[in-house]
Amino acid sequence: MTPAAFKRTLTASRPPAGVAPPLAALWWLAKGEWTTAHNLVQDEATREAAWVHAHLHRVEGDDANARYWYGQARRPAASASLDDEWNTICTCLLGKTAADG
Repeated sequence: MTPAAFKRTLTASRPPAGVAPPLAALWWLAKGEWTTAHNLVQDEATREAAWVHAHLHRVEGDDANARYWYGQARRPAASASLDDEWNTICTCLLGKTAADG
């Protein structure tokens, strides 16, 4: 799935079937459901989930917590706009999904 196709699914009531929790969290965040998004990644032990978790805390304005999660994701703290970062994470996660089958 491309990022554009993923964004088109935002008109649905649920994320696309079979998407991993980090990508589902991005989907819910785009729908304005921060808490639902956070619940999906807060207990996931992957770097991808930590990256989305960092982004969520950045959206929330909790930069100290975001920095912690960027560290867990082994990624530098983002300085791009929130929209640009969402797009970057989405593109990377979709690319990983496509590469993994």
